[in-house]
Amino acid sequence: MFNILTRRALLIAACLAAPPALAHAATRPAIKVENAWVRAAPVGAAAGAAYMTLTNTGAVADRLIGGASTQATRVEVHEMSMDGGVMRMRPVDGGLAIPAGGTVALKPGGYHIMLIGLKGPLSAGGKLALTLNFEKAGATRLTLPIQAAPK
Repeated sequence: MFNILTRRALLIAACLAAPPALAHAATRPAIKVENAWVRAAPVGAAAGAAYMTLTNTGAVADRLIGGASTQATRVEVHEMSMDGGVMRMRPVDGGLAIPAGGTVALKPGGYHIMLIGLKGPLSAGGKLALTLNFEKAGATRLTLPIQAAPK
């Protein structure tokens, strides 16, 4: 008899505790990273770039605000754009917005992850450890394949 009452009490306590946890999950972004890769860079290159598709499956917007890698001094989010007929690259101020339920492509000629101060070559067939930092979702650790530049 005591075991049945104890089990019922534990079940009721678990049910009462679940709603706050579920509510927290509904208000937190969830970022999915797909098709991530790093462009190969030769010995002596000062910088490299990484590309990927970011999808926010959560109910609130988020921002990619930076990152880190043991293979680069700095990791920044950059954008390529045409300005007066000249292609320019610049950091994205305030981070890259990823709307709730939205997808943002980081690809050659557009948004990308800039790897500044490479500590060695990025050889095709190798791997790069990268941590992406999101304003709300927090840190996401990845291992990206290094690929030759598309021709």
